[in-house]
Amino acid sequence: MKVLAAMSGGVDSSVAAARAVEAGHEVVGVHLALSRHRATLREGSRGCCTVEDAMDARRVADRLGIPFYVWDFSERFFETVVADFAAEYAAGRTPNPCLRCNEEIKFAALLDRAIALGFDAVATGHYASVVDGPDGRELHRAAAGPKDQSYVLGVLTAEQLAHALFPLGADASKEAVRAEALARGLVTAAKPDSYDICFIPDGDLRGWLAERIDLRRGDVVDASGAVVGRHDGAQAFTVGQRKGLGLAVPAPDGRPRFVLEVRAATNEVVVGPRSALAVTRLAGSRSSELGPLETATEVQVRAHADPVPVRGVSRDPGGGIVIDLEEPIEGVAPGQSAVLYAGTRVLGQVTIDRTEAPQRETSAASAASQSGSAPARK
Repeated sequence: MKVLAAMSGGVDSSVAAARAVEAGHEVVGVHLALSRHRATLREGSRGCCTVEDAMDARRVADRLGIPFYVWDFSERFFETVVADFAAEYAAGRTPNPCLRCNEEIKFAALLDRAIALGFDAVATGHYASVVDGPDGRELHRAAAGPKDQSYVLGVLTAEQLAHALFPLGADASKEAVRAEALARGLVTAAKPDSYDICFIPDGDLRGWLAERIDLRRGDVVDASGAVVGRHDGAQAFTVGQRKGLGLAVPAPDGRPRFVLEVRAATNEVVVGPRSALAVTRLAGSRSSELGPLETATEVQVRAHADPVPVRGVSRDPGGGIVIDLEEPIEGVAPGQSAVLYAGTRVLGQVTIDRTEAPQRETSAASAASQSGSAPARK
């Protein structure tokens, strides 16, 4: 099989490429240049896709004896990931750029070019597993639970999954992968993992946003609308945030307050008690499906969050997906992705547009009882 190995310059993609070669595939390595202004060197373990990363990927390819190329996807990356990220924050939402990168770059732009060039599959260093099920290929969680990356792959389509290879899916730990890289003589064996947002390597999200969207001073209000503080830009806040709220008026009970809502249209940040963060329903209109979403048993709303049991998944009249939870979860923001699972199998994802809290259900039921009508379902 002719395989294109996506080589980021990290240890995971290096070992994935090595295993593809060892499996007897005809492998070509490619590093994606995603930044228009790449730093010469990484800033510690922050960021990725730098010139240094490209050099490390080339060294690994040379060690493996495979052809190696650098493809410039910076324009596509900017348009579909970076600009989308800024636009989502400008709208008061909290996006996940890693999912969008997998959706738009690694398993859309890259895979499309690979197939056009005659490759059968793209191999990456993601920790996830692909198994043959009764109805075709299925995406499952990796054996290495703490390193499982199936969440950020929830945006894949069935067609994309058919051309994806994840050689690290069966590994029990990252330590074992590093040991293998060392034994193979790969220069990336001890290289630190990258973290944070790759196109904000200094980690200063507020500063990055201030250069790209209109951050203006505005009010921090409580649920009643009373002003309790001031902020320097509503869009720089996210649901669940506790620190840096700029509160001038303490809560009546003296307890900490958290961001409950970001109102970009009115430039307001709504705060309240932690109990008000709990939600029991998620709904969204942008979804992808690898299996029947209605059969989901669990949902995960962050890359490293624990999955939550699902009571049911349904479709609203407009084609959106509604997820009812067995138990409340906290701090879910519009823009996040809810990835649905049936056991270890990934069924797909929904980009969250709105949430519903238990107290809103209770209030609706109470009002309906007094009026003699049934509560409306959002």
